[in-house]
Amino acid sequence: MDKMTIVVVGAGHGLGNHVAKRFGKEGFRVVLMARNGESLKRYQKEFTAEGIETYVHKTDAEHPETLDVAFAWVKQQLGTPDVLVYNVGITAADEPDKMDNAELMHHYQIDVASAWHCVQLVADEDFSKKQGVILFTGGGLAMYPLASFTPLSIDKAALRALACLLHDELKPKGIYVGTLTVCGSIGIDTYFAPARMAETYWQMYNERCAWEVRYEYPELQESDLLAQEYWAKVYELAEKYK
Repeated sequence: MDKMTIVVVGAGHGLGNHVAKRFGKEGFRVVLMARNGESLKRYQKEFTAEGIETYVHKTDAEHPETLDVAFAWVKQQLGTPDVLVYNVGITAADEPDKMDNAELMHHYQIDVASAWHCVQLVADEDFSKKQGVILFTGGGLAMYPLASFTPLSIDKAALRALACLLHDELKPKGIYVGTLTVCGSIGIDTYFAPARMAETYWQMYNERCAWEVRYEYPELQESDLLAQEYWAKVYELAEKYK
């Protein structure tokens, strides 16, 4: 049986690489994509030292044409991938009163539109035959928006809707689409440790059931708090889980 391939768009020392390693330890070959070519070379050496077959390709989610080139290379060199993880997003706080249309669209391209573009590049007949899996990294701002993260709140809501729609659209073709909605800051404590969160991606891959899995503190599950109250509780619980 041929080795399976996972492509992670948005590689980095945080969640992206931990997800890639989790699959790599199960025998997947790994393709890491990110903007920083030098960082990608370091990641490749690190993964290879751990016995994971690893390839890298420089891409920039702001420029979809770089994704075209990267996925064409993957298919030519390795064949149709089995798993796509889109783990890209501009997560820094912003000042909404200084946000113009161009900047808002810049965020949207990176956070949402390029996720859609990646799906279009992989979800073909061969991917369907492989019963491929597509996983998005979502965010709790989709349900609990904050003014200080206006573009990200808008974009995570859009990405969440996209995951829901694609799940229903592609399920009859044998393709599973899901989003992990991250309701906290990755790496803020032991509960949101990237290695721990990567286990949930692996679980979603194997179960291929719900279109959304919410990753949040147990104390906040099924919460009916308002946004400001919710995030205040998140920061409070972060101290508990340190």
